[in-house]
Parts: sequence; C-alpha cells; structure tokens
Amino acid sequence: MKIVRYIGITALCFVLNGCSDFIDNAPDDELTLEMVFNDKTRTEDWLANVYSGIPDPIWGFVRDIGWETAGDDMTPSQRWLQWWGGTLLNYKVGNWFTDSGWNGSYWVLSQNIRSAYIFIHNAHANPLQNVTEADIEMMKNECRFLIAYYYWLMTECYGAVPYFDDLVDVNAPQDELMKGQMAFDDMVDILDKQLLDLSTKLPAAWEEAFFGRATSIACLAVRARMLLFAASPLVNGNDWYQGFKNYDGKERFNSTYDATKWSRAAKACKELIDAAHAAGHKLYYEYNDDGSIDPFMSCYNLQLKKTSEGNKEILFARPDCSYGELEAHSTPRGCGGNGGLGITQSLVDAFFMENGLSPILGYNADGSPIINETSGYTEKGFSTEPEIRKTKWDPCRKSPDVRPGQITMANTYNMYSNREPRFYLTVLFNGAWFWSENRTVRFMNNEWDGGPTHDAPQNGYLNRKKVSLESIPRDGKRPYRPGILYRLGEAYLNYAEALNESSPGDPDILKYLNLIRERAGVPEYGTGTDNNGFQRIHCTNDQETVRELIRKERRVELCCEGIRYSDIRRWKLGEQFLNTDEYGMNFQGTSYSDDASDSQSFFVRSVVLKRVYQKKQYWFPIHQTEIDKDPTLVQAPFWNE
Repeated sequence: MKIVRYIGITALCFVLNGCSDFIDNAPDDELTLEMVFNDKTRTEDWLANVYSGIPDPIWGFVRDIGWETAGDDMTPSQRWLQWWGGTLLNYKVGNWFTDSGWNGSYWVLSQNIRSAYIFIHNAHANPLQNVTEADIEMMKNECRFLIAYYYWLMTECYGAVPYFDDLVDVNAPQDELMKGQMAFDDMVDILDKQLLDLSTKLPAAWEEAFFGRATSIACLAVRARMLLFAASPLVNGNDWYQGFKNYDGKERFNSTYDATKWSRAAKACKELIDAAHAAGHKLYYEYNDDGSIDPFMSCYNLQLKKTSEGNKEILFARPDCSYGELEAHSTPRGCGGNGGLGITQSLVDAFFMENGLSPILGYNADGSPIINETSGYTEKGFSTEPEIRKTKWDPCRKSPDVRPGQITMANTYNMYSNREPRFYLTVLFNGAWFWSENRTVRFMNNEWDGGPTHDAPQNGYLNRKKVSLESIPRDGKRPYRPGILYRLGEAYLNYAEALNESSPGDPDILKYLNLIRERAGVPEYGTGTDNNGFQRIHCTNDQETVRELIRKERRVELCCEGIRYSDIRRWKLGEQFLNTDEYGMNFQGTSYSDDASDSQSFFVRSVVLKRVYQKKQYWFPIHQTEIDKDPTLVQAPFWNE
C-alpha cells in the first residue's frame, strides 16, 4: 500500500509543481524516480497509474463522467442531486457555469499524460529482474498510445487543449509552459499519425492475464472514432465558430466544409475492420439448439462476457469497473437495490418492433407520439398471454407456469409487446418479472418499487443493459463483466455512416448495417429473404434515407454505452433531442391502468423533466480556475456570453 501511495504522490507532484525540491527533501522511506525505475514492480505500478485515466464505461459514464446523464438514453433520478454533487445532473437542466465542479472532468487527464512522459524518459531495462529492452520499448509504446488517447478524450470534450509533444521542465520559461490551445484539425492530424504509427508497433492482442492493455487494434479503434467525429457537422463546415480563435490567432475550428474528411473516416473505419478481422475479432453470437442465431443471448452476453469466454467483439476495454454500482442503481428498491437509474421514454420509443419497423415516426407539437400504423404498435390495453420467443434467455424463470422462451408475463402493457430483442435486454418496465424476488416489479406510487422516494424510476423504467440475470441483489452476488470501450459492432456502424456520407449507394453500407440487424434478430433492409428467414424491409437507397436508418440503428444498438451524447453533439442535434421535455410514465400513478382520463393511471405518457440545452453546451467549459492560472487559454465558444 505504501508503494502505491508514494508513487501516486510522486506522479502528482510532477504534474502540479516542481518535483525536484520534493525529492531532494523527501524522507528516507519515500521513493525517488531512480528507486521507482530501478525496480520492476514499481515500474509496472507506474505504468498502471498511467492506465488509470482510462474511463470506467459502466458506472463512470453514468455518474462521475456522466455521458449517459448528459445524453437521452438513461435518466438517473434527478432527486439524487443532493448526493451526486459534481455530476451532470445539473448540466442536463442547463444549470452549469464555468466554475461548476465536475467529478469526471477530463482536464485531469493531463496528469496521466505527464506521468506517461515521465515513464518514457526514465524507464529502462533491468536485466537482473528480467526486464529487457524489448519489454521497456513495448511499455513506452503503451504510454505513447495512452498519451494520444487521452489527448483525444480531452479534445472531444473541450474542443481544443494545449498540446505538449514531450516532457516539459516545470522550471522552463513561461512561454514553454503556457502555449495556448491547438486548433482542432491540427490536433486530429497529429493524433491520427501517432495512432497509425503505434498500430504497427503494438501487438494485436495480449494473453488473458494482460487483458485491457493497449493493442494495435485499440489504436485503430480510437483513430476511426476520432476521424468520424472530425468529419461530422459540428466540426466540419460549422459556421457557428467562424472567427473564433485560439490565443495564437488561429481559428479553433475550420468552418469550411471538407467532404474528404468523410472519405478519410471511411478509410480508417475499414482499416480497423480489416485489421480486427485479421486478428480474430468478430461479432459475438450465441445460437439456439437448431443452429439459428439467438439474438437475445447474443446481445445479452455481448455486454457480460470476457474475451477469454469467447467475446471476440471487444476491441478495447477497461478490465476493472464499478459494475456493482450500476446494478445496485438499476435494481428496484423493493428487490434489494436503490433503483432510480431510468431509461428514457424516447429510447423506449426508439426500439424497433419484432417485425423490424419503427413504432414511432416522430412527435406532435404537444409531445404525443406519431404512431407508425403499419408497424403493429399500440399503446392501448394489455397482453392476454405471455410472449414466447425462440431464445435461451430466461428472464421469467420461476414464474408461475413459465414456458421455454418466455420473455414477458401476461398482462404486460401493449407498448412493451412484440418489440425487438434489444428492447427487453435494455428496459425493465412495470409488470416485468423479477425472478430473484418471485414477483413482478411494481413501479406505481406507494408500491414496492415505486415512489414517492428518490430511489425509484422517476419516469417509470429502470435500466437493464449490462445487468446480469445471475445477480442476486440481496446476497450481493454480481458476476464480473468487462468495461467495453470499443467493440466491432460500433466499428461496423461507424463505417456504414462514413461510407454513406462519402460514397452513397456503396453496397458495403447496407452490408454492415444488416450484419448488426441480423445479430439483433430483426429483418434486414433490402429485398428477398434474409439469413434469419425474414422478409427484408424495402428501403430507398438515397443518402438521406439511409442516413436516418443508420442513426436509428446506432440509437438502439449502442444505447447506454456512452456513445449517444457524442453522436447528438457531432450531428448538431442537441437542441432537437436535449432541449425538450423528457417523458415517461406517470410517476404519481397508483393504478395499473392506461386510462388517460384517470389521473391515477400509471401507463400514461407524462412530462418528467424539462431539459435545457444551449449552443454553448456542445463543448464543456474549461474550469475558470484553469483560465485564471493560464492567460493563454481561451474559453470554449459562447461560455463567456
């Protein structure tokens, strides 16, 4: 424990102030850099500290970092704010300022970057402890990857940050320490070259004991997602930022549209896919006894299984995450949890029907849904029989008279009937079976799992994605799962999007889009019969139509994975999706009814929260204390207005 503590102090000291005085005057039992890098274990511990900046995509993206809170897939109980200070619960209602505290701030990644440079400068071979030159060079390349990765996370968040290509002496002249921010496109170009170069130097995979370490595939995955963002409307031809300059007088964003950025992104995405396939990565599938794809088990265990358990879809992951916190906040309060981590009504509406059609086409001015009458969707009444599918997923285990493949109980609200598999894997709705309690969940007011407490779903739904059916909340049993940051399914959708923008009509667009739908168990787009035996859904192959199909697929395939908020930003759709009323079921309802004329009916669309999203919120503000310390930093657009 002492070693870890003092390594952390040493690293932090180098980041925040001159460390030479600290080391010169350090007590004899504290570590010097020489002591650290002359010891194999301490050297590896330092590297682990550099890795520690990798975000937790399971709980971190919900709470401290908060991408799920900022987006429109998940909706944590707004009444948790008294315990969730420094989170984005205030951000989503527009209550955010340049001096607002943010627990998950990416600005602190500059500390990990500096620690990485210290490692590169000081780590060396140690033959007496079996540390070879090759080992050291590999670890230095891991540090170089993490430097590039962290710079991209910061740039995507703030729009522009200072860039240092090497370790800077803390006693250097001020103009070397304070150099202002780098223009967005310039940063992307530098990181693109670095990541591509590192993809030739890092291994394509590590043995299981080193799961989570940087690979060539991780380099290409970060690069592909970065170039997709850089080609998107927010930063490609956006006249909002025309004339907005950094300290050096250079415009932060290029306001002239460049179509070649989409071609560049498409090429990078295809390079990633080809390299991933060559390295043995593939979509994760599970099968029924007759050899057909089991879409429920495939999409369910995709989020829970490790690479060593056959999940070759993972491209880059954080091995240690707070999945127990996600489960606790996703578990109904009457079932051993403090369940207030909700799923938005808009995400419920976004999932397709079993027949692959969208149930909702849009919304009227009063917020009511425009129902797709051809889809078979209805918001009237309740099911009379349990719903049975061909699957080994068994959420209704131990329920009365349970049948193989049963996914719902009789008397399920029809809004939730005949929906696609991913819906049931993501949404825990009122009346669903909770097997460890041998009952259905009851989200009505004053019932086992409902309000008026803050530990209840304020909009009538709880999250189910990344939650294991094998968990037993009251016993604290929660099986391990990895924190997936990049996966092949996303790469397919990234490629389809970039290709549709650069080469509309290219057959690869629907090919990769349909691979996702095939695994999800919904009909593919096109003509004829698909591989699952479904009649394909006809669609016109024009760019705008296909763009919408891709965006709809991203919404449901990648939901609750920390990606949606970035998508909304880069598409410049924040005002449409985030500056609006957030809907759900009637939190105050006490009756298991859909009678809209009865104020006590639970199953009635109701406004839950008034969201606020302004143009300035597309980029996070640099905290005012940083601006005050460094006069070369220019605040993000519109935050000083």
